[in-house]
Amino acid sequence: MANTNETSMGKDLPNGAGAAAILAAGIGCAALGVLALLGDAFSGIANFLNFYNPTGPLSGITTVTIVVWLASWFVLAQKWDGRDVALNRVSVIAFILLAVGLFLTSPTGMDLLQGK
Repeated sequence: MANTNETSMGKDLPNGAGAAAILAAGIGCAALGVLALLGDAFSGIANFLNFYNPTGPLSGITTVTIVVWLASWFVLAQKWDGRDVALNRVSVIAFILLAVGLFLTSPTGMDLLQGK
């Protein structure tokens, strides 16, 4: 069978649900980077994100990131359910958000943005 969106009945399947998952993953990656940077740069935010003392702010950073990821996935899946969306554009945006998250969680990125 060819690599298409066709089912065995010959009808196209909408790609909205899959696109929602892809974009939500990118949003989650960017959220992790932003929260990690904020937690590292500001002690008040680090204290706020300290949900569990043995792990420090990382406990709150990861918990909030998971909530952002799941919430964005839920909202996008509801919005795009049964629809076809521009999957190429969604993928590009998701990879840009992934790159932002990777940059913001790297020591080089954090130090550059904090002026260290």
